[in-house]
Amino acid sequence: MVTGAGRGQGRAQAVALAQAGADIVACDLCHDQPTVPYRLSAREDLEETARLVREAGRRCLVREADAASVEQMEAVAAAASQLGGLDVICANAGVINFGRAWALSEAQWDQVIGTNLKGAWATCRAAIPGMIERDQGGSIILIGSAASLRGYPGISHYAAAKHGLVGLMRSLAIELAPHRVRVNCVLPGGVSTFMGTTEAMHAWLQAEPDASRALAPLLPVDLVEPEDVAAAVVWLASDAARLVTGVAVPVDAGVQLR
Repeated sequence: MVTGAGRGQGRAQAVALAQAGADIVACDLCHDQPTVPYRLSAREDLEETARLVREAGRRCLVREADAASVEQMEAVAAAASQLGGLDVICANAGVINFGRAWALSEAQWDQVIGTNLKGAWATCRAAIPGMIERDQGGSIILIGSAASLRGYPGISHYAAAKHGLVGLMRSLAIELAPHRVRVNCVLPGGVSTFMGTTEAMHAWLQAEPDASRALAPLLPVDLVEPEDVAAAVVWLASDAARLVTGVAVPVDAGVQLR
């Protein structure tokens, strides 16, 4: 199951997992939000992800759902029984908006914390009981950020949510180890997606030169590609990482060394 699968990192993860042999449950909100300063995925984006998964020779279920809704995510997890149950969860759904901590509106704060942190928890909450019941182990991958380990001006709520994902991951890794379910994070830097290249993102980086300098890659690339993040997801989902749990894996071209 991949949340935020309509485009960008979520689509790349869904397609890469399919190419590695997985059937996919792809879900996305599929409508815009008033506090998010860019266009979110639409139903046609999600259907394109499903087409690419099927082109890779795998089955794909498509569901519109809010990752922050326990009820809706429980319905998505239940639908996965049509494919035999869930082995891999990729909690990828995320949004961003901008403003200094004391200037953020309550709606801005709630949207970012709700989607990025509560959404990961609600996704896991919906999926984990079935994984335990199946008793076949599994892998949960939470998609964090360079902001999971550092603060940046103008996105305090985003950094708080992404820091929270690391704590959630470590706690889940301990709780689920007896059930052979591994839990890890992937921490991208700036990624070449719609969110990562939108006008609002560029405006924030121009307004916050300290953040812009801190997010500059050490390796000679402009941005991380979604497929690079997806490659780490596939590895963490695979038997090659069967003893890897409770870790945060940066895929950021060296951003954390700034």
